[in-house]
Amino acid sequence: MVKFDTKLWKAVLMMSMINIGLSVVNVMFKKMIDEGLNRMVATTYRLAVGTLFLIPFAIFLERHNRPKLTGRILCSLFFSALLGTSLVQYFFLIGLEYTSSTFSLAFSNMVPSVTFALALVFRQETLNIKSNVGRAKLLGTMICICGALVLTLYKGTALSREHSTHMETHTRTDSTGAMTQKWAMGSIMLVISIIIWSSWFIVQAKISRVYPCQYTSTTILSFFGVIQSALLSLISERSTSMWVVKDKFQVLALLYSVSNPIYYLINLQDLYVNIYKILF
Repeated sequence: MVKFDTKLWKAVLMMSMINIGLSVVNVMFKKMIDEGLNRMVATTYRLAVGTLFLIPFAIFLERHNRPKLTGRILCSLFFSALLGTSLVQYFFLIGLEYTSSTFSLAFSNMVPSVTFALALVFRQETLNIKSNVGRAKLLGTMICICGALVLTLYKGTALSREHSTHMETHTRTDSTGAMTQKWAMGSIMLVISIIIWSSWFIVQAKISRVYPCQYTSTTILSFFGVIQSALLSLISERSTSMWVVKDKFQVLALLYSVSNPIYYLINLQDLYVNIYKILF
């Protein structure tokens, strides 16, 4: 039977706050990318500042209960960083550039459903359709996917005259075929990022059981993400000028985006695991 206790509501509240923060980050990153800022440079900066911010917490708050950091755990965290910070940002930001912030955020809403499906494949979850809980899981997954598809595929009338004029100008600037091709490519990139993102939850859930120090593991995760994102930046574009951020909005957006992934990484390492334990 489902027990709606304080711990559950706290987890739900934290997820809601994180999703609101992520939506703001997506809008800011869309504007920065449209202004010409390199995608992975922005990711590198936010992870670098986040790593520096987290180091004192990892050193002082977990110095007495930190288990031994083995080579196997470091390799696991490196692989987790590749999934959760580098590759997911690489593909997601390409999709964000080719589509829109609303479209990309709607795709993000499919992460819980894809995570649940992957958990079934890797036998971290069970599904008994004969029980009420099993039917609720299946129904929730279907509603999540259908809701995201409706939001992304349905195009209604413009809400304002300014928006309608902007869309007409944008259509005249880019040919319909080119726009369709970019939108399709962006959709594929978003699908890849969602699969990678969902896989990260599965991997990180296992790591958290072996190495439960959230601040330390998040610091190491962010540090590995800095290295990986910087390498991806150099591969995509070899220019020193791309590392210079002069616009005030971009600086403020990067500073804001740092706080959200830190809060996100720390709390979501065990958040889904705790919800599974409470509900199922």
